[in-house]
Amino acid sequence: MTTTERQLHLNLFLMGVGHHEAAWRHPRTDATRVADIAHFQALARTAEDAAFDSVFLADGLEVRSPVQYGLVNHFEPLTLLSAIAAVTTRIGLIGTASTGFSEPFNLARQFASLDHLSHGRAGWNIVTSAGDRAAQNFNRDANQAHAERYERAAEFLDVTRALWDSWEEDALLLDRESGAYADPSKVHEIGHAGRHFRVRGPLNVPRSPQGRPLLVQAGSSKDGTAFAARYAEAVFTAQQTLADAQDFFRDLKRQAAGHGRDPEGIKVLPGIVPVIGSTESEALALDRELNELITPRRAVSVLSTTLGVDLTDHPLDAPLPELPPVTAVNGAKSRFELIRDLAEREGLTLRQLIGRLGGGRGHQVFAGTPEQIADFIEEWFRQGAADGFNVMPPVLPSGLDDFVEQVLPLLRKRGLFREEYTGTTLREHYGLPVPASGVAA
Repeated sequence: MTTTERQLHLNLFLMGVGHHEAAWRHPRTDATRVADIAHFQALARTAEDAAFDSVFLADGLEVRSPVQYGLVNHFEPLTLLSAIAAVTTRIGLIGTASTGFSEPFNLARQFASLDHLSHGRAGWNIVTSAGDRAAQNFNRDANQAHAERYERAAEFLDVTRALWDSWEEDALLLDRESGAYADPSKVHEIGHAGRHFRVRGPLNVPRSPQGRPLLVQAGSSKDGTAFAARYAEAVFTAQQTLADAQDFFRDLKRQAAGHGRDPEGIKVLPGIVPVIGSTESEALALDRELNELITPRRAVSVLSTTLGVDLTDHPLDAPLPELPPVTAVNGAKSRFELIRDLAEREGLTLRQLIGRLGGGRGHQVFAGTPEQIADFIEEWFRQGAADGFNVMPPVLPSGLDDFVEQVLPLLRKRGLFREEYTGTTLREHYGLPVPASGVAA
Protein backbone atom coordinates (compact mmCIF):
# COMPACT_ATOMS: atom_id res chain seq x y z
CA MET A 1 0.00 0.00 0.00
CA THR A 2 1.49 3.35 -0.99
CA THR A 3 1.50 6.40 1.23
CA THR A 4 -1.05 8.17 -0.97
CA GLU A 5 -3.47 5.25 -0.58
CA ARG A 6 -3.35 5.33 3.20
CA GLN A 7 -6.14 7.10 5.01
CA LEU A 8 -6.02 8.53 8.51
CA HIS A 9 -7.99 6.80 11.24
CA LEU A 10 -9.52 9.27 13.67
CA ASN A 11 -10.95 8.34 17.03
CA LEU A 12 -12.73 10.83 19.29
CA PHE A 13 -11.67 10.36 22.91
CA LEU A 14 -14.65 11.51 25.01
CA MET A 15 -13.74 12.96 28.39
CA GLY A 16 -16.32 14.91 30.41
CA VAL A 17 -16.34 18.51 29.20
CA GLY A 18 -12.82 18.38 27.83
CA HIS A 19 -9.43 16.76 28.26
CA HIS A 20 -7.76 19.67 29.97
CA GLU A 21 -7.96 19.00 33.69
CA ALA A 22 -9.25 22.54 34.26
CA ALA A 23 -11.77 22.43 31.39
CA TRP A 24 -14.68 22.33 33.82
CA ARG A 25 -13.66 25.75 35.18
CA HIS A 26 -13.39 27.47 31.77
CA PRO A 27 -16.26 29.66 30.51
CA ARG A 28 -16.39 27.69 27.23
CA THR A 29 -17.73 24.63 29.09
CA ASP A 30 -20.66 23.71 31.32
CA ALA A 31 -19.56 21.25 34.03
CA THR A 32 -23.13 20.13 34.70
CA ARG A 33 -23.13 18.41 31.29
CA VAL A 34 -20.76 15.71 32.54
CA ALA A 35 -23.76 13.99 34.12
CA ASP A 36 -26.02 14.55 31.11
CA ILE A 37 -26.27 11.64 28.71
CA ALA A 38 -27.52 13.98 25.97
CA HIS A 39 -24.12 15.74 26.06
CA PHE A 40 -22.28 12.56 25.11
CA GLN A 41 -24.87 11.52 22.57
CA ALA A 42 -24.56 14.90 20.84
CA LEU A 43 -20.76 14.64 20.76
CA ALA A 44 -20.96 11.17 19.24
CA ARG A 45 -23.40 12.37 16.59
CA THR A 46 -21.06 15.24 15.69
CA ALA A 47 -18.19 12.78 15.29
CA GLU A 48 -20.38 10.45 13.24
CA ASP A 49 -21.47 13.26 10.94
CA ALA A 50 -17.75 13.91 10.41
CA ALA A 51 -17.12 10.18 9.63
CA PHE A 52 -14.78 9.54 12.59
CA ASP A 53 -13.89 5.86 12.90
CA SER A 54 -14.95 5.65 16.52
CA VAL A 55 -15.59 7.27 19.87
CA PHE A 56 -13.73 6.05 22.93
CA LEU A 57 -14.39 6.14 26.66
CA ALA A 58 -11.60 5.63 29.16
CA ASP A 59 -12.31 4.37 32.67
CA GLY A 60 -10.84 4.13 36.14
CA LEU A 61 -11.91 2.07 39.10
CA GLU A 62 -11.06 4.56 41.81
CA VAL A 63 -11.18 8.27 42.62
CA ARG A 64 -7.74 9.37 41.47
CA SER A 65 -7.47 12.85 42.94
CA PRO A 66 -8.97 14.96 45.73
CA VAL A 67 -12.65 15.44 44.85
CA GLN A 68 -12.41 18.95 46.26
CA TYR A 69 -10.52 20.07 43.14
CA GLY A 70 -11.24 17.67 40.31
CA LEU A 71 -14.17 16.60 38.20
CA VAL A 72 -15.18 12.96 38.72
CA ASN A 73 -16.54 11.04 35.74
CA HIS A 74 -20.04 9.69 36.29
CA PHE A 75 -20.71 7.02 33.72
CA GLU A 76 -19.46 3.46 33.33
CA PRO A 77 -18.34 3.06 29.69
CA LEU A 78 -20.46 0.14 28.47
CA THR A 79 -23.62 1.67 29.92
CA LEU A 80 -22.94 4.99 28.20
CA LEU A 81 -21.89 3.38 24.91
CA SER A 82 -25.16 1.43 24.82
CA ALA A 83 -27.01 4.74 25.10
CA ILE A 84 -24.85 6.22 22.33
CA ALA A 85 -25.52 3.16 20.16
CA ALA A 86 -29.23 3.97 20.28
CA VAL A 87 -28.77 7.39 18.65
CA THR A 88 -26.02 6.57 16.11
CA THR A 89 -25.74 4.12 13.22
CA ARG A 90 -22.16 4.02 11.91
CA ILE A 91 -19.54 5.27 14.36
CA GLY A 92 -17.52 2.70 16.33
CA LEU A 93 -17.97 2.43 20.11
CA ILE A 94 -14.83 1.63 22.12
CA GLY A 95 -14.95 1.21 25.89
CA THR A 96 -12.32 0.50 28.51
CA ALA A 97 -12.55 -2.56 30.76
CA SER A 98 -9.89 -3.96 33.06
CA THR A 99 -8.55 -7.50 32.98
CA GLY A 100 -7.39 -6.97 36.55
CA PHE A 101 -10.83 -6.62 38.12
CA SER A 102 -13.19 -8.47 35.77
CA GLU A 103 -13.99 -12.05 34.85
CA PRO A 104 -13.61 -13.19 31.23
CA PHE A 105 -17.14 -14.59 30.93
CA ASN A 106 -18.88 -11.43 32.14
CA LEU A 107 -16.74 -9.14 30.04
CA ALA A 108 -17.03 -11.29 26.89
CA ARG A 109 -20.80 -11.27 27.31
CA GLN A 110 -20.97 -7.50 27.82
CA PHE A 111 -18.96 -6.66 24.72
CA ALA A 112 -20.72 -9.27 22.58
CA SER A 113 -24.01 -7.71 23.71
CA LEU A 114 -22.81 -4.22 22.74
CA ASP A 115 -21.69 -5.55 19.35
CA HIS A 116 -25.17 -6.97 18.75
CA LEU A 117 -26.93 -3.83 20.02
CA SER A 118 -24.86 -1.61 17.74
CA HIS A 119 -24.91 -3.95 14.70
CA GLY A 120 -21.15 -4.50 14.73
CA ARG A 121 -19.59 -1.35 16.18
CA ALA A 122 -18.09 -2.50 19.51
CA GLY A 123 -14.46 -2.27 20.55
CA TRP A 124 -12.71 -3.15 23.82
CA ASN A 125 -9.85 -1.01 25.13
CA ILE A 126 -7.90 -3.52 27.22
CA VAL A 127 -6.20 -2.25 30.38
CA THR A 128 -4.63 -4.06 33.30
CA SER A 129 -5.24 -1.24 35.86
CA ALA A 130 -2.23 0.23 37.62
CA GLY A 131 -2.05 1.39 41.22
CA ASP A 132 -3.16 0.10 44.58
CA ARG A 133 -6.24 2.30 45.11
CA ALA A 134 -8.22 0.38 42.50
CA ALA A 135 -7.13 -2.92 44.02
CA GLN A 136 -8.41 -1.75 47.40
CA ASN A 137 -11.89 -1.48 45.90
CA PHE A 138 -11.77 -5.17 45.00
CA ASN A 139 -10.84 -7.00 48.20
CA ARG A 140 -7.09 -6.54 47.81
CA ASP A 141 -4.52 -4.57 49.73
CA ALA A 142 -2.28 -3.96 46.72
CA ASN A 143 -2.26 -4.52 43.00
CA GLN A 144 -0.39 -7.32 41.30
CA ALA A 145 3.14 -6.78 40.01
CA HIS A 146 3.41 -5.27 36.52
CA ALA A 147 4.53 -8.48 34.77
CA GLU A 148 1.92 -10.50 36.68
CA ARG A 149 -0.84 -8.15 35.48
CA TYR A 150 0.13 -8.74 31.86
CA GLU A 151 0.39 -12.48 32.38
CA ARG A 152 -3.16 -12.46 33.74
CA ALA A 153 -4.25 -10.23 30.86
CA ALA A 154 -2.85 -12.65 28.27
CA GLU A 155 -4.79 -15.57 29.73
CA PHE A 156 -7.86 -13.33 30.05
CA LEU A 157 -7.67 -12.54 26.32
CA ASP A 158 -7.23 -16.19 25.38
CA VAL A 159 -10.37 -17.08 27.34
CA THR A 160 -12.40 -14.12 26.07
CA ARG A 161 -11.58 -14.78 22.43
CA ALA A 162 -12.43 -18.46 22.87
CA LEU A 163 -15.80 -17.51 24.35
CA TRP A 164 -16.55 -15.16 21.44
CA ASP A 165 -15.60 -18.00 19.09
CA SER A 166 -17.67 -20.62 20.93
CA TRP A 167 -20.60 -19.98 18.58
CA GLU A 168 -19.87 -20.54 14.92
CA GLU A 169 -21.32 -18.05 12.46
CA ASP A 170 -24.02 -20.40 11.21
CA ALA A 171 -24.85 -22.02 14.57
CA LEU A 172 -28.27 -20.32 14.80
CA LEU A 173 -30.93 -22.23 12.85
CA LEU A 174 -34.22 -20.63 14.02
CA ASP A 175 -36.15 -23.40 12.28
CA ARG A 176 -39.74 -23.05 13.47
CA GLU A 177 -40.98 -26.13 11.66
CA SER A 178 -38.50 -28.54 13.22
CA GLY A 179 -38.11 -26.63 16.49
CA ALA A 180 -34.33 -26.40 16.04
CA TYR A 181 -33.07 -23.16 17.52
CA ALA A 182 -29.34 -23.83 17.10
CA ASP A 183 -27.03 -26.55 15.83
CA PRO A 184 -25.38 -28.05 18.95
CA SER A 185 -22.43 -29.27 16.87
CA LYS A 186 -21.56 -25.63 16.20
CA VAL A 187 -21.75 -24.37 19.78
CA HIS A 188 -18.62 -25.32 21.72
CA GLU A 189 -17.56 -25.54 25.33
CA ILE A 190 -14.09 -24.09 25.66
CA GLY A 191 -12.99 -26.09 28.71
CA HIS A 192 -10.32 -23.63 29.79
CA ALA A 193 -8.26 -24.46 32.87
CA GLY A 194 -5.31 -22.14 33.44
CA ARG A 195 -3.37 -20.45 36.18
CA HIS A 196 -5.81 -17.57 36.64
CA PHE A 197 -9.12 -18.80 35.21
CA ARG A 198 -11.29 -21.89 34.88
CA VAL A 199 -14.09 -21.36 32.36
CA ARG A 200 -16.34 -24.03 30.88
CA GLY A 201 -18.30 -22.07 28.25
CA PRO A 202 -19.86 -21.66 25.80
CA LEU A 203 -20.87 -18.01 25.91
CA ASN A 204 -24.60 -17.47 26.31
CA VAL A 205 -24.60 -14.88 23.52
CA PRO A 206 -24.42 -16.06 19.88
CA ARG A 207 -21.53 -14.93 17.69
CA SER A 208 -21.72 -11.17 17.21
CA PRO A 209 -21.75 -9.23 13.90
CA GLN A 210 -17.99 -8.59 13.93
CA GLY A 211 -17.15 -12.11 15.08
CA ARG A 212 -15.19 -10.46 17.86
CA PRO A 213 -15.28 -6.84 18.97
CA LEU A 214 -12.26 -4.82 17.87
CA LEU A 215 -9.38 -5.23 20.34
CA VAL A 216 -7.68 -2.00 21.40
CA GLN A 217 -4.78 -1.60 23.82
CA ALA A 218 -3.42 1.44 25.62
CA GLY A 219 0.10 1.19 27.07
CA SER A 220 3.60 1.54 25.70
CA SER A 221 5.78 -0.19 28.28
CA LYS A 222 7.85 -3.21 27.29
CA ASP A 223 5.18 -5.58 28.60
CA GLY A 224 2.38 -3.46 27.14
CA THR A 225 3.97 -3.31 23.69
CA ALA A 226 4.56 -7.06 23.65
CA PHE A 227 0.94 -7.63 24.67
CA ALA A 228 -0.33 -5.26 21.97
CA ALA A 229 1.80 -6.93 19.30
CA ARG A 230 0.19 -10.25 20.15
CA TYR A 231 -3.45 -9.21 20.54
CA ALA A 232 -4.31 -5.60 19.67
CA GLU A 233 -5.83 -4.37 16.42
CA ALA A 234 -5.51 -0.70 17.38
CA VAL A 235 -3.21 0.92 19.93
CA PHE A 236 -3.84 4.20 21.74
CA THR A 237 -0.43 5.53 22.69
CA ALA A 238 1.33 8.69 23.90
CA GLN A 239 4.60 10.12 22.62
CA GLN A 240 6.01 13.63 22.89
CA THR A 241 8.46 13.63 19.96
CA LEU A 242 8.33 12.47 16.34
CA ALA A 243 11.42 10.30 16.87
CA ASP A 244 9.91 8.52 19.89
CA ALA A 245 6.66 7.96 17.99
CA GLN A 246 8.54 6.54 15.00
CA ASP A 247 10.51 4.18 17.26
CA PHE A 248 7.33 2.91 18.91
CA PHE A 249 5.56 2.54 15.56
CA ARG A 250 8.41 0.50 14.04
CA ASP A 251 8.93 -1.66 17.13
CA LEU A 252 5.27 -2.52 17.51
CA LYS A 253 4.86 -3.43 13.83
CA ARG A 254 8.06 -5.52 13.96
CA GLN A 255 6.85 -7.44 17.01
CA ALA A 256 3.44 -8.00 15.41
CA ALA A 257 5.13 -9.48 12.34
CA GLY A 258 7.10 -11.74 14.68
CA HIS A 259 3.79 -13.23 15.81
CA GLY A 260 2.89 -13.98 12.19
CA ARG A 261 0.55 -11.00 11.99
CA ASP A 262 0.19 -8.50 9.16
CA PRO A 263 1.73 -5.26 10.51
CA GLU A 264 -1.02 -3.35 8.69
CA GLY A 265 -3.53 -5.20 10.86
CA ILE A 266 -2.56 -3.16 13.92
CA LYS A 267 -3.27 0.58 13.82
CA VAL A 268 -1.23 3.04 15.91
CA LEU A 269 -3.11 6.13 17.13
CA PRO A 270 -1.16 8.58 19.31
CA GLY A 271 -3.16 11.06 21.34
CA ILE A 272 -3.33 14.72 20.30
CA VAL A 273 -4.93 17.59 22.21
CA PRO A 274 -5.61 20.22 19.51
CA VAL A 275 -5.87 23.72 21.00
CA ILE A 276 -7.21 25.64 18.02
CA GLY A 277 -7.17 29.37 17.33
CA SER A 278 -7.70 31.51 14.25
CA THR A 279 -4.12 32.67 14.86
CA GLU A 280 -1.26 31.01 16.71
CA SER A 281 -1.36 33.70 19.39
CA GLU A 282 -5.08 33.06 19.91
CA ALA A 283 -4.45 29.33 20.36
CA LEU A 284 -1.60 29.98 22.79
CA ALA A 285 -3.82 32.38 24.74
CA LEU A 286 -6.49 29.66 25.18
CA ASP A 287 -3.78 27.23 26.27
CA ARG A 288 -2.56 29.73 28.88
CA GLU A 289 -6.10 30.42 30.09
CA LEU A 290 -6.66 26.74 30.73
CA ASN A 291 -3.30 26.22 32.42
CA GLU A 292 -3.90 29.17 34.72
CA LEU A 293 -7.04 27.42 35.99
CA ILE A 294 -5.10 24.33 37.11
CA THR A 295 -5.23 23.77 40.87
CA PRO A 296 -1.60 22.92 41.77
CA ARG A 297 -2.56 20.82 44.78
CA ARG A 298 -4.70 18.53 42.63
CA ALA A 299 -2.19 18.36 39.78
CA VAL A 300 0.66 17.49 42.15
CA SER A 301 -1.48 14.80 43.78
CA VAL A 302 -2.22 13.22 40.39
CA LEU A 303 1.43 13.42 39.34
CA SER A 304 2.55 11.88 42.64
CA THR A 305 0.26 8.91 42.02
CA THR A 306 1.48 8.51 38.44
CA LEU A 307 5.16 8.63 39.38
CA GLY A 308 4.84 6.75 42.64
CA VAL A 309 6.74 9.57 44.37
CA ASP A 310 5.17 11.91 46.95
CA LEU A 311 5.67 15.44 45.60
CA THR A 312 3.24 17.12 48.02
CA ASP A 313 5.91 19.19 49.78
CA HIS A 314 8.26 19.59 46.81
CA PRO A 315 8.81 23.24 45.76
CA LEU A 316 6.74 24.11 42.70
CA ASP A 317 9.53 26.14 41.13
CA ALA A 318 12.22 23.48 41.52
CA PRO A 319 13.03 20.59 39.17
CA LEU A 320 11.71 17.14 40.00
CA PRO A 321 13.64 15.29 42.68
CA GLU A 322 15.66 12.25 41.66
CA LEU A 323 13.20 9.58 40.55
CA PRO A 324 13.51 5.84 41.11
CA PRO A 325 14.50 3.62 38.16
CA VAL A 326 11.60 2.48 36.01
CA THR A 327 12.28 -1.09 37.10
CA ALA A 328 11.09 -0.10 40.58
CA VAL A 329 7.77 1.22 39.25
CA ASN A 330 4.71 -1.04 39.58
CA GLY A 331 2.27 1.39 38.01
CA ALA A 332 2.10 2.72 34.45
CA LYS A 333 5.73 2.31 33.38
CA SER A 334 5.43 3.92 29.95
CA ARG A 335 3.76 7.05 31.35
CA PHE A 336 6.43 7.25 34.09
CA GLU A 337 9.17 7.21 31.45
CA LEU A 338 7.38 9.76 29.25
CA ILE A 339 6.99 12.24 32.13
CA ARG A 340 10.54 11.70 33.38
CA ASP A 341 12.00 12.18 29.90
CA LEU A 342 9.85 15.27 29.24
CA ALA A 343 10.98 16.93 32.48
CA GLU A 344 14.65 16.12 31.86
CA ARG A 345 14.67 16.99 28.14
CA GLU A 346 13.12 20.43 28.66
CA GLY A 347 14.50 21.17 32.14
CA LEU A 348 11.02 21.74 33.58
CA THR A 349 10.19 22.78 37.10
CA LEU A 350 7.37 21.00 38.89
CA ARG A 351 5.06 23.97 38.14
CA GLN A 352 5.96 23.90 34.45
CA LEU A 353 5.56 20.14 34.29
CA ILE A 354 2.04 20.09 35.72
CA GLY A 355 1.16 22.81 33.22
CA ARG A 356 2.48 20.68 30.36
CA LEU A 357 0.60 17.63 31.61
CA GLY A 358 -2.65 19.44 32.39
CA GLY A 359 -3.86 19.40 28.81
CA GLY A 360 -3.41 15.73 28.00
CA ARG A 361 -1.78 13.80 30.86
CA GLY A 362 1.28 13.12 28.70
CA HIS A 363 -0.37 13.13 25.29
CA GLN A 364 0.78 15.65 22.69
CA VAL A 365 -0.76 19.09 23.27
CA PHE A 366 -0.53 21.18 20.11
CA ALA A 367 -1.67 24.80 20.18
CA GLY A 368 -1.92 26.47 16.80
CA THR A 369 -3.98 27.38 13.77
CA PRO A 370 -5.99 24.75 11.89
CA GLU A 371 -3.27 24.71 9.22
CA GLN A 372 -0.52 24.11 11.79
CA ILE A 373 -2.47 21.27 13.40
CA ALA A 374 -3.15 19.70 10.01
CA ASP A 375 0.57 20.01 9.19
CA PHE A 376 1.48 18.24 12.45
CA ILE A 377 -0.98 15.41 11.83
CA GLU A 378 0.20 14.97 8.23
CA GLU A 379 3.87 14.92 9.23
CA TRP A 380 3.43 12.18 11.83
CA PHE A 381 1.20 10.21 9.46
CA ARG A 382 3.55 10.42 6.46
CA GLN A 383 6.76 10.00 8.47
CA GLY A 384 5.86 6.59 9.90
CA ALA A 385 4.81 7.68 13.37
CA ALA A 386 1.04 7.09 13.25
CA ASP A 387 -1.78 5.41 11.36
CA GLY A 388 -4.14 8.02 12.75
CA PHE A 389 -4.85 9.94 15.92
CA ASN A 390 -6.81 9.77 19.13
CA VAL A 391 -8.35 13.26 19.07
CA MET A 392 -8.68 14.73 22.57
CA PRO A 393 -10.34 18.18 22.49
CA PRO A 394 -9.25 20.31 25.46
CA VAL A 395 -12.79 21.68 25.91
CA LEU A 396 -16.10 20.15 24.82
CA PRO A 397 -18.17 20.57 22.79
CA SER A 398 -16.52 23.63 21.19
CA GLY A 399 -13.11 21.99 20.81
CA LEU A 400 -14.66 19.17 18.78
CA ASP A 401 -16.69 21.61 16.69
CA ASP A 402 -13.53 23.59 15.90
CA PHE A 403 -11.64 20.45 14.85
CA VAL A 404 -14.49 19.21 12.64
CA GLU A 405 -15.17 22.58 11.03
CA GLN A 406 -11.62 23.87 10.64
CA VAL A 407 -9.09 20.99 10.65
CA LEU A 408 -10.96 18.14 8.96
CA PRO A 409 -11.59 20.08 5.71
CA LEU A 410 -7.84 20.63 5.40
CA LEU A 411 -7.09 16.93 5.95
CA ARG A 412 -9.71 16.00 3.34
CA LYS A 413 -8.31 18.53 0.86
CA ARG A 414 -4.93 16.83 1.27
CA GLY A 415 -6.50 13.44 0.58
CA LEU A 416 -5.79 12.14 4.08
CA PHE A 417 -9.28 11.49 5.46
CA ARG A 418 -12.52 10.08 4.09
CA GLU A 419 -15.43 12.20 3.00
CA GLU A 420 -17.93 9.60 4.20
CA TYR A 421 -18.12 6.09 5.59
CA THR A 422 -17.53 3.17 3.23
CA GLY A 423 -18.60 0.48 5.72
CA THR A 424 -21.00 -0.04 8.59
CA THR A 425 -18.93 -1.88 11.21
CA LEU A 426 -15.96 -0.75 13.28
CA ARG A 427 -13.77 -3.42 11.68
CA GLU A 428 -14.70 -2.09 8.25
CA HIS A 429 -13.75 1.45 9.30
CA TYR A 430 -10.31 0.20 10.36
CA GLY A 431 -9.95 -2.00 7.27
CA LEU A 432 -9.86 -5.21 9.29
CA PRO A 433 -11.50 -8.55 8.42
CA VAL A 434 -13.94 -10.53 10.54
CA PRO A 435 -11.73 -13.13 12.28
CA ALA A 436 -12.41 -16.81 11.77
CA SER A 437 -13.67 -18.82 14.74
CA GLY A 438 -10.64 -20.34 16.40
CA VAL A 439 -12.65 -22.79 18.51
CA ALA A 440 -14.46 -24.14 15.47
CA ALA A 441 -11.15 -24.62 13.67
